[in-house]
Amino acid sequence: MNNTVGVLALQGAYQKHVESLSRLGVKARLIRQPAELSGCSGLIIPGGESTTISLLIQEYGFYEPIKAFAENCPVLGVCAGMIMMANEVDDARIVPLALMPFKALRNYYGRQVHSFNGEIILSFDSEPIKAPFIRAPGIEELSSDIEILATHNNEAVMIASGKHIALSFHPELIDDTRIHEYWLNRMY
Repeated sequence: MNNTVGVLALQGAYQKHVESLSRLGVKARLIRQPAELSGCSGLIIPGGESTTISLLIQEYGFYEPIKAFAENCPVLGVCAGMIMMANEVDDARIVPLALMPFKALRNYYGRQVHSFNGEIILSFDSEPIKAPFIRAPGIEELSSDIEILATHNNEAVMIASGKHIALSFHPELIDDTRIHEYWLNRMY
């Protein structure tokens, strides 16, 4: 099993995910072309601007390669990455990858000026995490296949479907690596 994790590096805070993986001793590869997915055991789709990421995924020919990759390998979608993983989005400008059965709501927690650090209750750890919500998306219309892994104010903010995980907040912007570690442990 190859332990290299790809981090989609089209736009957004992808370097912070590389740093989080590095702190866990995991090799990361920045993915800028579809062929670079080869040899990766997982993929992180980072936060950023979801309409831009959607356009770039299409422009660089990533749409089908990511869907094919996700059939066998786990994907972690963070904020805008979560929006891309949904099967439905409340914005017609975005063409989601439909990797998980839920609807994503852009800017659910407000615009940039409404960004905040929120306490997140984890289903897999008794100690909560305080993490940033930056123009964070919401999650609705969850299928019965979805497992809720974390909540904020009793709303789902981290969900799983099979080997894939999507989250509304940014774990890469804090020193706590438990979210990345949990995803990696589910991978291997």
